[in-house]
Amino acid sequence: MTWQLAALLLLGGSTVLLLLGMPVALSFVAINVLGALLYLGGEAGLAQIVRNSVVSVMNFSLTPIPLFVLMGEILFHTGLAIKVIDGVERLVRQVPGRLAVVAVVAGTVFSAISGSTIATTAMLGSLMLPVMLARGYHPTMATGPIMAIGAVDMLIPPSALTVLLGSLSGISISKLLIGGVVPGLILSVAFVAYIVVRAKLAPRLAPPTPIVDYSGWENWRLLVLYVVPLIAIFAVVVGAMSGGFATPTESAALGALATMAVAALYRVLSLQALMKSLKGATAISGMIMFIILGATTFSQILSFSGATDGLVSAILGQGLSTFAIVGLMMLILIFLGIFVDQVSMMLITLPVFMPIVARLGVDPVWFGILFLICMQLGLLLPPHGLLLMTMRGVAPPEVTMGHIFQAVVPYVIMSLLLLALLLLFPTIATWLPNQLVG
Repeated sequence: MTWQLAALLLLGGSTVLLLLGMPVALSFVAINVLGALLYLGGEAGLAQIVRNSVVSVMNFSLTPIPLFVLMGEILFHTGLAIKVIDGVERLVRQVPGRLAVVAVVAGTVFSAISGSTIATTAMLGSLMLPVMLARGYHPTMATGPIMAIGAVDMLIPPSALTVLLGSLSGISISKLLIGGVVPGLILSVAFVAYIVVRAKLAPRLAPPTPIVDYSGWENWRLLVLYVVPLIAIFAVVVGAMSGGFATPTESAALGALATMAVAALYRVLSLQALMKSLKGATAISGMIMFIILGATTFSQILSFSGATDGLVSAILGQGLSTFAIVGLMMLILIFLGIFVDQVSMMLITLPVFMPIVARLGVDPVWFGILFLICMQLGLLLPPHGLLLMTMRGVAPPEVTMGHIFQAVVPYVIMSLLLLALLLLFPTIATWLPNQLVG
């Protein structure tokens, strides 16, 4: 069997199953069984799948995933998230689109202590969307910032998907986590600037809202008592990794422990909240681990069939420049983001993309950050973006899917501009991890 037919069968078959709506894990298990029978020697191939499954979930580098998810779950189930919003709201004065700006700033804080983009979007949507709509905000101005900043959660550590990307691709997890900080902050600032300008040009979209004028200590109390300690957790996680004092797994453990300690000091870490947090983290982590079961075998079968070498040689044989090839890979990722979820994007493309990156001598951290931005775009792209569906689930009936699709357009454009900026100036992504990790 030629490598072209193998590539069509394995890559094409898995993509078709995903588009038909089959769960990600089951799609790759089905393709792996077929591939094992055809390329790994029948019954011996099936035994190899079992061995690969055990090895893949015993990978120590995956340990930060449940710990990062747990940090976010504790934040949400203990009610500390509401205190963060209140603290940020007291600091943001009467600027155009004030409540939307509060959502972006608060979402950026959540990104520094939560490993789940969907949880951040659901929480902000549940808490802030009804308030903005009640105060006369247009649905597009109310929903857009919440979904956009939820997607930024993927870039700013801690991020479970970043850990997964680093593990599957072989890129330094520490450098990937730290490398997302600057691009994430650039997007947050760009979102705030857009909201202010847009609300100033069209005040009807975001009418001025009354604010309580606190004075003295009361104006800063919630910030000092709640926001600063949670930001300190982010500093602990990143500082431990960048200083070489702890591995990503140990840093994640420190972050989870610090989050529980802060919640306990505030006397909100009840047994019920802790159990909900543990159950949520277990459910999300279990789903990710089950997906990983198929990743190792899929890459192995793709390589053993000759499809990987064939595709890599075919692409490199076109005589394209390194910049053109990387740009083409980004276009493929953006296209896939319209149809499939982020984990599927990784499983389908990494077995082919990473050998190309190695052959071209491309900085893997730079490529990893570009990959993350493309996945972040996939969360926002109609019609199947996960955060669009999340917003639809928490929004009231008067907010239509048309509003939600329209709301994300400017934020998608800003993310595309950031992607282009990083393609032209790689140091934006690599400077910070090179300085802190070396």
